[in-house]
Amino acid sequence: MTRTLIQDGLVITAGEELSADVLVDGERVAAVAASGTEVTETWARGADRVIDATGLYVIPGGVDAHTHMEMPFGGTFASDTFETGTRAAAWGGTTTIVDFAIQSVGASLREGLDGWHAKSEGQCAIDYGFHMILADVDEHSLKEMDALVDEGVTSFKLFMAYPGVFYSDDGKILRAMQRGAANGGLVMMHAENGIAIDVLVEQALAEGRTDPRHHGEVRRELLESEATHRAIQLARVAGAPLYIVHVSAEQAVQEITGARDLGLPVFAETCPQYLFLSTDNLAEPDFEGAKYVCSTPLRPALHQAALWRGLRTNDLSVVSTDHCPFCFAGQKELGRGDFSKIPNGMPGVEHRMDLLHQAVVDGHISRRRWIEIACATPARMFGLYPRKGTIAPGADADIVIYDPQARQTLSARTHHMNVDYSAYEGRQITGRVRTVLSRGHVVVDGDAYLGRTGHGRYLPRATCQYL
Repeated sequence: MTRTLIQDGLVITAGEELSADVLVDGERVAAVAASGTEVTETWARGADRVIDATGLYVIPGGVDAHTHMEMPFGGTFASDTFETGTRAAAWGGTTTIVDFAIQSVGASLREGLDGWHAKSEGQCAIDYGFHMILADVDEHSLKEMDALVDEGVTSFKLFMAYPGVFYSDDGKILRAMQRGAANGGLVMMHAENGIAIDVLVEQALAEGRTDPRHHGEVRRELLESEATHRAIQLARVAGAPLYIVHVSAEQAVQEITGARDLGLPVFAETCPQYLFLSTDNLAEPDFEGAKYVCSTPLRPALHQAALWRGLRTNDLSVVSTDHCPFCFAGQKELGRGDFSKIPNGMPGVEHRMDLLHQAVVDGHISRRRWIEIACATPARMFGLYPRKGTIAPGADADIVIYDPQARQTLSARTHHMNVDYSAYEGRQITGRVRTVLSRGHVVVDGDAYLGRTGHGRYLPRATCQYL
């Protein structure tokens, strides 16, 4: 068992900031103590490895609770495998992901989960868990929810969007929520009115409006807020908690805020693309806007203020990526002449921690809030805390030594995601990962990748820790 000492850094968790040393024994954090004391000097003498963190932050590894590695969509697959996607996550300071196993219509939840275990086993560079997508709610799948909760798959995603693919009607959603209320599972909701959106898509295409920007125009803000309102009311009827994924619009934030003001167990996330990008990107000429097609879609920049405010007030509790990359060449191009055929999804797992640090630099959030929304809250929300999401004795030694002064330029030429473009090409940001430990093993050190395929372990999860 290797003993590693991280010396003289500023340790930042969701609860505190402390100039401290962190002692790692094997794969766990053994102790944290103020730097320069007699006890830490003793630690240094007995350490196998000492990492100097002077002038740097020492933070928990990021927990990205919304990724889609190898996800099938529109006749193709997300371009990051579990191998390439988790390696890229590690480069960006994320040490845990929770991906989505998919039930196919007509198949069981177990078949879907087994399929995702087969894709991921022995492939991941960092630790990982699974949510379960319910595409076919019936008596059998409802019973299967109980078994999955018992074995550590404790959250279930349903869709109000994508008729004919993932869509569930209100009756199916209510039944799944009722089951979750009984077994402790947390229902995650893609809240867009897919039936109405399909009408608007059909009308737009008939009128010759085929460019990528129309993807955002037909997926109206009001159809996100209407679905968010409806999901909240169904959860109230079921007596169930609810987690709204990838919130993008001010009106949806208002629905969530109203529910939380009533004391309801309603939680929500947003994603970096909604905080830093906008419909201006969707409108880029020569089909470049296709790079930014995702659902919910990018919104006009005026919505960003409401999202930042929601993050400060905790009406938005988590920032995840919804990482689902498709290459521009050969994948996004499937939608030339018909925006509805552009695969929905964007790359982002590598840049979430850095972009949120930029939000600290820009004054949108505090340092501790950065760690809260990117590490601690997602770990608590999905039953992984305090093993993940913090630096404390007994926690897994998922630790990032972060340089808050380093400058970098985001680019497809330098990122590690398996995709041929960057959604943030040329953006200059302040802050950069220097060293990453996953369960005590150094997987990134400066410009060197020291991790290995298969290091990551599957994580059975407890139920939501906010309930």
